[in-house]
Amino acid sequence: MKVIEIKDLRKTYNESEVKVHAVNGVTLDFEEGEFAAIVGPSGSGKTTLLNMVGGLDDPTSGEVFVGGTKMNELKGEALTDFRLNNIGFVFQSYNLIPVLTAKENTEFVMRLQGKSARDCDARTEELLKSVGLGERMNARPAKLSGGQQQRVAVARALASKPKFILADEPTANLDSTSTETLLDIMEKLNKEENITFVFSTHDARVVKKARRVITIEDGKIISDIRKNGGEKINN
Repeated sequence: MKVIEIKDLRKTYNESEVKVHAVNGVTLDFEEGEFAAIVGPSGSGKTTLLNMVGGLDDPTSGEVFVGGTKMNELKGEALTDFRLNNIGFVFQSYNLIPVLTAKENTEFVMRLQGKSARDCDARTEELLKSVGLGERMNARPAKLSGGQQQRVAVARALASKPKFILADEPTANLDSTSTETLLDIMEKLNKEENITFVFSTHDARVVKKARRVITIEDGKIISDIRKNGGEKINN
């Protein structure tokens, strides 16, 4: 089943009277349960592409469908609610709320969804244990290492049971050990919960784990490789 459909997506910026095509005619689909990496050099358009898929940025033209819903047509509160219930985000800088504990950060989205305290507690405990932080639930971000903070961010992204997770350079600030631990956890959750993960990355360790690698340059897809066989080139 397709969870994401991207059709001729474009994002153009006007900089000093010069048009910059950050994303230039991208067409892609992602199936349920994929573990995919979008790779490319800085400025290639991979983060812009992820932001448009997640409804954080508006395309200049083209279409994005999530679970059959056309993202382009959602505005304001409707877009916010849709993101809240369908998309999980993991950012390079973790984006945890400093005054909240790991538990409170993880359950924050569920609270916004109106879930009961009992449901929040059960899901939060399950997720923090699954990412190896069952003993650190009451620690605030300042008391956690970078790798631990990113694991809290993954738990938070999964808390709402989204259709997919968008992870923008999630390992950029982590050392090798933390990166391997984080990737193993995300791969395990991907397989056990069948949640689609789409990474934006230039980290070779992420690329090695990914089962599909999409390369973007100058806003265009130049290769799309599934490691279990077959390669397709999107023009």
